[in-house]
Amino acid sequence: MPDVIPFIRQRLLLIVLTGAFAALALNIAVPALVLSVMALSRWVVSADLDLAELEGKAA
Repeated sequence: MPDVIPFIRQRLLLIVLTGAFAALALNIAVPALVLSVMALSRWVVSADLDLAELEGKAA
């Protein structure tokens, strides 16, 4: 029975550390994704405004 306790402790530590590193990765990936979407939406809006200006000058 004493051999089982260190095994359980090691597995529990592995699970806790894996969860911590997964949360750390999400703390980096989610803001990067949000900033990318914001930059893309700004680019789409400014490209649409440029097209509107070109159509207005041509008319």
